Amino acid sequence: MQSSSYQPEQAGPASPRGVRMPGAVIFVLVVVAVHALGTAFGGWAVLEENRNKQEHGQDLLMPMGMAWLLALFCWGLAALLVGCVVLARKRRSWVRVVLIVCLSLVAVSTAFAFLGSLTSGAPNLATFVVAGIDVAALWMVSGATGRGYFSVRDQAPTWHQG
Repeated sequence: MQSSSYQPEQAGPASPRGVRMPGAVIFVLVVVAVHALGTAFGGWAVLEENRNKQEHGQDLLMPMGMAWLLALFCWGLAALLVGCVVLARKRRSWVRVVLIVCLSLVAVSTAFAFLGSLTSGAPNLATFVVAGIDVAALWMVSGATGRGYFSVRDQAPTWHQG
């Protein structure tokens, strides 16, 4: 039986921190980056659909102020997710917490979307696959590998004072 604790691999001279990022963490960061892009696009799509309906004299999806608020929220969330992806290399513990919270919300909402497709009589396989990927990413970042990678503190500076 394998040990579930995280064992960092020593990297070559190219890595300034001396520890390689595990493949599971890279997978999680790719999933989060894709969700960030989708969230940013979703904010834009809500505004664009509202404008299109307004130009054609149709009922709006929501009041324009609410659409802007939703778009700004989506863009802020996307920026937070991109920030987490960028700062993951520095192994900050708060990045792991933000990733767990965001992936939890995404996994729950995707699972509800899949359940909603079941009740409509046409199950959506793509939604099921995305929900599975979200749950796997959440499991990896909240598991031993994510905990081990993000809980390791940076090495002390090695410069000399003079």
